[in-house]
Amino acid sequence: MAFTRIGAFEYLSRAHQRGRLGHAYLISGPPGSGKRGLASDLSNLVSGVTSADVFDSPPPGVYVAEPESKSRRIVIDQVRTLEHALQMRSTNGHRKVAIIADADRLQPQAANAFLKTLEEPPNDSLLILLTSMPEVLPDTILSRCVAVALAASEKAEASPEEKELVELLGDVVRSEGKGIQPAYQLARGFHRLLAQMRAAIQEMNAAALKHDEARYRNTTDGAWLDEREDYYKALTESQYVRQRARLVEILFLWWSDVLRANTGVARREIPSAKKQTEGLAARLKTPEILRRIRNLEEMRDHLGRNIQEALAVEVAFLSVFTF
Repeated sequence: MAFTRIGAFEYLSRAHQRGRLGHAYLISGPPGSGKRGLASDLSNLVSGVTSADVFDSPPPGVYVAEPESKSRRIVIDQVRTLEHALQMRSTNGHRKVAIIADADRLQPQAANAFLKTLEEPPNDSLLILLTSMPEVLPDTILSRCVAVALAASEKAEASPEEKELVELLGDVVRSEGKGIQPAYQLARGFHRLLAQMRAAIQEMNAAALKHDEARYRNTTDGAWLDEREDYYKALTESQYVRQRARLVEILFLWWSDVLRANTGVARREIPSAKKQTEGLAARLKTPEILRRIRNLEEMRDHLGRNIQEALAVEVAFLSVFTF
């Protein structure tokens, strides 16, 4: 059963009041379902310290680990720091809280180190793991956490590019071709969608700049307008990176559905592609699906480090979508 964020907090609050709150919880759900908000609320409840957002400014007794390295993974040093903090005595007599955000981004060594903490949790501690893809986590971690699944919130209308990408993914599965050709075609389609998004953003911001120039040309000096032009260039790049990330997220949701179908989980993030993802799930073994998801993670890492976009996409798609 999937909770709303409010329903999940009420359930956990009752357990806390009765002294029956477990030592480790895995909060899962799609992007926008409220995982971080629930973790923040639960942390405030058990730590006795109120913080508007424990991720921005963790209060005393609350420790957060999330992807920070160049590879956008949670590394073993972060887990070691978290473990050391949990061994310290609580300053107010309440429970200490450790939050692992994006737990599916734990490096293997970090996951193994954290497993020891799950097996022998420090006294008066609460461990909270957050993920959009619980299926990717090792069974050894899943089995030691109480699962709290959050339902999807109201989602914004998918962009035309996102809808078309889902269609392109379905075309790859439906294709009779074998080898690398379907993967190349999908990579070209993905590049085309990225180009469409960038062009639309550039056009929108060029119009905004033109409006500013017409409005302020006679009331400001040329330096201000030059700065305004730089501002819109930076804004264009920022908006493009965010929209590109949404397209990449579609790839992860699609492969997560393949993994869920493969392992007998009923929930689907992209119901319209259910037939295609289930068909692919029947053709691949679980380790092979996980390998392809890891290759997507590498692509996301490369894009985050500004490695040439076209090369990163092409290399990843050849490894992920060649059947």
